[in-house]
Amino acid sequence: MRTPADALPAMPPLPQPIYAPPPAPPRIVFIDDALIVLDKPSGLLSVPGRGPAHADSLASRVQVDHPDARIVHRLDMATSGLIVMARGAAMERCLSIAFQQRQVEKTYIAVVAGKPEPERGEIKLPLIADWPNRPRQKVDFELGKPSLTTYSVIAHDAVSNISRVELHPLTGRSHQLRVHMQAIGHPILGDDLYADAASRHAAARLLLHATELSLPHPISGKQLRLESPPDF
Repeated sequence: MRTPADALPAMPPLPQPIYAPPPAPPRIVFIDDALIVLDKPSGLLSVPGRGPAHADSLASRVQVDHPDARIVHRLDMATSGLIVMARGAAMERCLSIAFQQRQVEKTYIAVVAGKPEPERGEIKLPLIADWPNRPRQKVDFELGKPSLTTYSVIAHDAVSNISRVELHPLTGRSHQLRVHMQAIGHPILGDDLYADAASRHAAARLLLHATELSLPHPISGKQLRLESPPDF
């Protein structure tokens, strides 16, 4: 499924965000000598941003008690859910390779406007940074990097015309799920970067959650399968 880039709706002006991360510490879902898996709340940066006002992050909070913890992938500030940190440089290398070789399976739950048709399919649209409007990304068929998402509709509310969908990013581009859903006409509710005004104001936060994570343990090789149900 693809939509010509020139047919996509114009994006509203970028908001002026105020960083006010939630005070509660991220919940530890799994921990051992090799890695830590955490449940990141929406509104918290994965790593520190620019300047002292953006120093608070999941990584900096975890490193207070676990100074060897290192980020190997990220979630958008507005996205909640499962995120992995490695314990030390050797484990960071192992886990980074697992992500690069697509040995890690990630499942997200989102609530979107409308009902995608067909109810199960794939979105194959190349993405590139929208430099004049950073941090936004955009579809670009000439210069964009290949990007693939599969989706399936879990439930549809005909009264409010919204759908709960399961998303699987088979590539790991910045904002991939958010841009792909917006590009096919079903923006994620609460998305202040990509959604139209009605969808943007339909939720107090971005309704996107990393709900399942499956990866080989970097020492034992045993497949870890971890879950975190969304709170929406």
